[in-house]
Amino acid sequence: MPHKPLPATDIPPQRKKTSYPPPFDAQVAGRTKRKLGDFFGLRNFGVNLTELAPGAVSALKHHHSRQDEFIYVLSGQPTLVLGENEHLLSPGDCYGFPAGAGIAAQLVNRTDAPAAFLEIGDRTPGDEVVYPDDDLRAEQQPDGTWRFLHRDGTPY
Repeated sequence: MPHKPLPATDIPPQRKKTSYPPPFDAQVAGRTKRKLGDFFGLRNFGVNLTELAPGAVSALKHHHSRQDEFIYVLSGQPTLVLGENEHLLSPGDCYGFPAGAGIAAQLVNRTDAPAAFLEIGDRTPGDEVVYPDDDLRAEQQPDGTWRFLHRDGTPY
């Protein structure tokens, strides 16, 4: 852990782009994530500085069973896909995703400029993630890693 504050962009980006299995991993190729919370040793919640290149998505459209999430837009104009609705966001806009609400969401950068946002989420154990548009679901393991399964329960 550093002994002084530093610019968030000095924290190295995540080496592995995603834990999604193929072919889903390719969908987040234009995403760069800096795990700020992990860098500082935070255990109860995560904070990521996420950047989306033009045309990139934040994640597959999903919702969590036990973990809350929150986003705050820093730059650019990503589109929040929230259920069947879409909302163009601007710097300063924010949104919270309560656990168990069952409304799938993702951010999509449909502009020609990069977009950046903070994403904050708790680390409640035993979370499950549903991806309603894809043959995919995720189960959080006791060590915090994710196990990806087909909808029928067979592993990837």
